[in-house]
Amino acid sequence: MGRTAKIQRTTSETEIDVGFGIDGTGTQDLQTTIPFLDHMLSQLARHGHFDLKVQARGDTHIDFHHTVEDVGITLGQAFKQALGDKRGIRRFARASVPLNEALAHCVIDISGRSYFVFNADLPKAKIGEFDVELVAEFFQAFAANSGITLHFDAPYWTNLHHIVEAMFKAFARALDEASCLDARMGGVPSTKGKL
Repeated sequence: MGRTAKIQRTTSETEIDVGFGIDGTGTQDLQTTIPFLDHMLSQLARHGHFDLKVQARGDTHIDFHHTVEDVGITLGQAFKQALGDKRGIRRFARASVPLNEALAHCVIDISGRSYFVFNADLPKAKIGEFDVELVAEFFQAFAANSGITLHFDAPYWTNLHHIVEAMFKAFARALDEASCLDARMGGVPSTKGKL
């Protein structure tokens, strides 16, 4: 089976079904009913080499908030479950990704302690029908439910689509590297002996 997980989450607002394969090839089956979210999750799968299945239905007639947040929650839970005991992982990683005029930095520690820093001054605006403020909500939900420390920095950009996509690509690259197995680790990568 490898490092894989399946998680289902059902609330009065959403129904989410997620499959996450850490050691994948980037295969994807993404049906969230939110086209821009599907586009960003496609970046996560492709550039992180993760196999992702995400099927989501929610109260999108109100807005996209509950669905985006719950997808982040469920993906975070699936990633944590797929990691298992974290033996042999690299743990720390960083990635910087440009997209034309935009630059995004992402730094990750698979620490078992969730923490989120979002140093990106994004406006309360929309990309198509997608509220840009939901980008931070997604990453916050993922960090809180996977137990990772996640830092973002977006020092410059002019196009909103470009900076958000660069952030998802940087997240994918850093998450892939941090979760990779390293034979030199010889156990859990912590002096405490536990993450």
